[in-house]
Amino acid sequence: MASEIAKAIQFLSDEKGLEYEEVLEALEIALAAAYRKDFGTKIGNYQVKFDAETGDMDIWDEKIVVEDVDEEVLEKAQEELTALREKAREAYRELTEEETAHLPQFNPKTDIMLKEAKEIEKSAKLGDTLKITQTVPGDFGRMAAMTAKQVIIQKIREAERDNVFEDFKEQVGQIVQGTVHKRDRGGNVLVDLGKITGVLKEEEQVRREQYRPGVRLPFFIMSIEMGPRGPQIELSRKSTKMVQSVFEQEIPEIDEGSVEIKAIARDPGNRSKVAVFTEDNSIDPIGACIGQRGSRITTIIDELGGEKIDVIMWSDDAKEFIKQALSPAKVASVELNDQTKEAAVSVGQDQFSLAIGRGGQNVRLAAELTGWRITVVEDGNEEAVAVSSEDDEDAIKEKLEAEKEGDTVADVADVSEETEVQEEIASEEPPVEAEEPAEK
Repeated sequence: MASEIAKAIQFLSDEKGLEYEEVLEALEIALAAAYRKDFGTKIGNYQVKFDAETGDMDIWDEKIVVEDVDEEVLEKAQEELTALREKAREAYRELTEEETAHLPQFNPKTDIMLKEAKEIEKSAKLGDTLKITQTVPGDFGRMAAMTAKQVIIQKIREAERDNVFEDFKEQVGQIVQGTVHKRDRGGNVLVDLGKITGVLKEEEQVRREQYRPGVRLPFFIMSIEMGPRGPQIELSRKSTKMVQSVFEQEIPEIDEGSVEIKAIARDPGNRSKVAVFTEDNSIDPIGACIGQRGSRITTIIDELGGEKIDVIMWSDDAKEFIKQALSPAKVASVELNDQTKEAAVSVGQDQFSLAIGRGGQNVRLAAELTGWRITVVEDGNEEAVAVSSEDDEDAIKEKLEAEKEGDTVADVADVSEETEVQEEIASEEPPVEAEEPAEK
């Protein structure tokens, strides 16, 4: 039957989510610290083996047998080491092992000279580990008990941090659910991930999103590092990798590899374009991503906070890929300049605003997706303005205003609104209901 001590260790293990051996090890380290405090010396390398069932413990001072070194040689070596450290400190650098390799190495806490070792154990030889048995002459005092308590708390915290680090290290590149805690003075958002708090830096936040305390959202884990205060987790809501992770999570065909994501372009919080491809003729990659009646793509949109998603077919034919990338606009023709990596795209008058997108969003995302610089012009209109994927929102607005100056029918100021309406109409067209992809 388990003793009260063993039960207490088991209870603490369960409460903290630690292994029984981890808590027992923390207790043994604490007992060694308590022994040093009351009965030992500063140079003692004390080890403890504690029997939780009986309450008995074995204590020993563990040393490695090394060559004899004259005391005067050690003193001179210590003086030289101090001088080398001061010189390195003046140069604002750390002392290297190569600089101290010529000095005799002796640590009185972990080492014992051969001559002294033979006095304890006649058969001792260089390299042996000597375990010098210690006795406990009495009960531990109050200070020793306080020291032991502090050591146990510290070791358990370290074990908890290590476990959390290992858990989240495996989740880097994945999405986790978190609750917004607060915003710090630097503009970073602190996110409660359960066992630990993650950081959503300002540059990884979506501009139009408001991170109110208590709001629960999915976050992409970018990285995790062990810092002096424990694991430090960097999160993102802005990364294109978040879009890929959501697709892998929601689309089985992508997760298993039968459908491949070739490229992603993202305007965080507004719209993403995802190019997909498959070598399996029995699978419709776009239909697999959309799902029956849009069930899968709706889940993805919800996961990304309402961000619109364009799923397009990837092609190794640059002209065809550019046409697909500019959807929902219909492209009349594409002319390529392979040397400058530029594409001149012609569209009908009724498709011009749709091809450009609100503030140039559509053409910029298409350029990012394909890797080509894209210029859009109206088909058959030589005097029409040309809008480039490299033009910013203000430049596009000026070009369109200049073209429509004096036009009494259309209000130039409403160009973005007109584009938005066209995009909404295009997105509301019911998608072709693809049959569920055949299983391989």
